[in-house]
Amino acid sequence: MSGRSRKYWSQKSLALIATAMLLGCSGTDAEEKPKARDAVPAATIIAQSASQNETLTAAGTVRLRRETELGFTTSGKVSSVGYEEGDRVKRGATLAALDNSTVSADLESAKAERDRAAAEYGRIKSLYADGWVTKARLEQADAALRSAKARVNASGFANRTAHIHAPSNGIILSRNIDVGQIVSAGTTAIVIGETDKGFVLKVPLADAVASRVRVGMRASVTISAISDAAIEAVVSEKDGRADERTGTFEVSFLLPADGRLRSGQLGTVEIEVSRDNDGAIAIPATAIFGVRSGEGLVFVVGKDKKVKTRNVIIGELKDDSLEISSGLVEGDVVVTRGTEKLQDGDVITPISTAK
Repeated sequence: MSGRSRKYWSQKSLALIATAMLLGCSGTDAEEKPKARDAVPAATIIAQSASQNETLTAAGTVRLRRETELGFTTSGKVSSVGYEEGDRVKRGATLAALDNSTVSADLESAKAERDRAAAEYGRIKSLYADGWVTKARLEQADAALRSAKARVNASGFANRTAHIHAPSNGIILSRNIDVGQIVSAGTTAIVIGETDKGFVLKVPLADAVASRVRVGMRASVTISAISDAAIEAVVSEKDGRADERTGTFEVSFLLPADGRLRSGQLGTVEIEVSRDNDGAIAIPATAIFGVRSGEGLVFVVGKDKKVKTRNVIIGELKDDSLEISSGLVEGDVVVTRGTEKLQDGDVITPISTAK
């Protein structure tokens, strides 16, 4: 190749390289840079503790507040029963009686022995004053007299308790004896409900629930046999120990006076109690996405309004919320609606605060 040809191709190569460089620079400058995403509208909520109040519902049975078991303190033969189950009685009424002929005889015998022992003690005391008997003999006579007096008291008590009297105005709830029946001491003969004390709804509650119920708390009770309308009640009593058979604690809700109330009616109670504070967080179920095997994801909003995905452990599902047992703390701002439009790092525009 001649020198003129080499010069021509050299100039042409330089021109091509320069053109390629210009085209390369032009292409880089012309390429569009990625645009930042616009703020995404999303609803948020401030995460709160799940340990708020909750309403408990339980079933129970209407009872008179005081249902007293009555019986005889001595064994004997029933001579009379004055009332039937369901009868209303007044305070002091004689409900039942034993044949007290034997008891009366015992009382008379005890009185006679007391009189004899008293006379003997007087005689020995006089002899002791004159020096005819020893002090030991005087003490023996004194002991005999005191023993005789004690027997009189015991026989008198048995004679008095051979009759069962109503401790207050009430209703005969149960009658377990009949005339002519031989009963043992301490056996329940009659159960009386004391109407002066009012009616209660007795409700068995598990220990975890009963521990959150306190005397004086107000509740709402519905007794369908009376009305579908709820009536206001108050916690009046709570058992100090659990039932050995069921393991439950019986809680009594005092009911307002109502002539339609009867022992044995069924009712339901609703009472608002505090929940146990176990550190769980409550959020709407709509905030969760990507759920699998008890876990899920939520978008947490930072101070710069940017969202970040966070893994959470899902707890119990409630009527209007979902418990998060791990992954969130109280005060976290969580997206509740619009999660399907979001990516990590997106900026949001809060549209509302949902509960």
